[in-house]
Amino acid sequence: MNGRIVIVAAREFRQIAAARSFWITLLIIPLALALGPIASHFMEKPNTESVMLIDATGRVAPAIQHRIELEQQRRVLSALARYAARYGLARAEPSASWALPEHYFSDGEVAAFLAQGGAAHASQAMARVAPPGTPDFAPPQPDYRFVLPPPDIRGRDAAALTRALPGLINPSEQRRRSQELDYAVYIPADFLAEGRGVQIWSDGAPSAGLMDAVQAELTRILRNHFLEDHGVASVTAAAAGRIVPAIGINQPPRGEGHQQVIVRSILPLLISYVLLVSLMLSGSWMLQGTVEERSNKLIETLLACVSPNELMHGKLIGTVAVGLTMVLFWLLCAVGAAFATQGIISEFLRPALAPLGSPGIVIAMIFYFVAGYLMVAMIFLAIGAMSDSFRDAQAYLTPVLLVIAMPYAIIAQQVLRDPSGLAVRIMSWIPLYAPFIMLARLGTSVPAWEIVGCGLVLALFVAAEVVLLGRVFRASLLNAGAKPNFVRLGRLMMGREVE
Repeated sequence: MNGRIVIVAAREFRQIAAARSFWITLLIIPLALALGPIASHFMEKPNTESVMLIDATGRVAPAIQHRIELEQQRRVLSALARYAARYGLARAEPSASWALPEHYFSDGEVAAFLAQGGAAHASQAMARVAPPGTPDFAPPQPDYRFVLPPPDIRGRDAAALTRALPGLINPSEQRRRSQELDYAVYIPADFLAEGRGVQIWSDGAPSAGLMDAVQAELTRILRNHFLEDHGVASVTAAAAGRIVPAIGINQPPRGEGHQQVIVRSILPLLISYVLLVSLMLSGSWMLQGTVEERSNKLIETLLACVSPNELMHGKLIGTVAVGLTMVLFWLLCAVGAAFATQGIISEFLRPALAPLGSPGIVIAMIFYFVAGYLMVAMIFLAIGAMSDSFRDAQAYLTPVLLVIAMPYAIIAQQVLRDPSGLAVRIMSWIPLYAPFIMLARLGTSVPAWEIVGCGLVLALFVAAEVVLLGRVFRASLLNAGAKPNFVRLGRLMMGREVE
């Protein structure tokens, strides 16, 4: 590389970096990482919903409340098991329920967990062995809380409640009363005898979790009552209701499941998206600069100092340097957020950065990113050389952007759903889409031969593109006012027209 190419590349880099839009774009992701947790804290809506149990039998409501609270403690136990596994704290009490690998905890395991002191005891035990800097355990927010029926509601029959309860769960009425109520469950006095008459009022679509818990507990109570009426002792009936099958759940080893594959795919997919976005931005900046140089007759001055090839290569290198600078800065911000902070963002980013631990994946990411940049930047550069104004450039640019960008959303979804699907593998061999698709797939188990093979096809395509579009660039630099048609473009690419 001679010195004149370096001078042109440095000039192109400084020209783009001097734009305000460049700095605004550069700071978007760091600001999002910094402001995201703050914004979510202020915008987060409490998930706990209030439930009013109106039990005319006096026997059913405690059982429903116990079932719902048991399900909540099951969620707490699962969260504790994940927390202990994530930070290696199971050694604090190896025999405890939360020290076991995460699975579907049975009612017996949940009961034993509560008998041992619940989350408070577990947190104290783990705190004794937790290394400095380990974040405190944050139990999941309860799904439901129970409110007592007001005096004017108790004792009413179903018809009276049908008239009164809709007003209690109406949002405008809640504001007037300063009372929030999401659900009201009415169990009539003759429920045990008739098995019907239960009513639920809701301020919206009823929660599936609440409906399942209420139905399961009411079914159990009715079955026990039926067995007792047919001469089965109450103790035996209750024991029969607790009989459940023991189902073993087999999961892939931690880090190899579908969810972990998705998390590991986040960084490659994000880099693929960044490639698309930064190409559109830096390419448009380079295009605008080239059009202005051509329309303002500055191109003659430049060509007096450098050759057309040196100008083209310098502009390409400068644009690629802009893209790499943006990505490197964003990547450093993500690494800093992952390892210098605590909380949900760091816990998500650390496994997402796992592909960077493989030198081969890093080399492949750099290659496909640079090749993709060169491929699309060359198209932008040729369009800029053929256009006398930015409006003229839009006529060429719009269809190019549609062809490149429109399939991206479909491709991204398909890569997450099935990164080895036939359509994804076929499009990986199409040079125009190979940089985006292969970058998105590098977080999954892509065969090495496919990475190398698609890379070779892409490299040959970029080399041919630079040669063919380079001819168009050189021939169009000084042809102001001449808008080439497709036939002339083809002749220029083939070198059949005098430049």
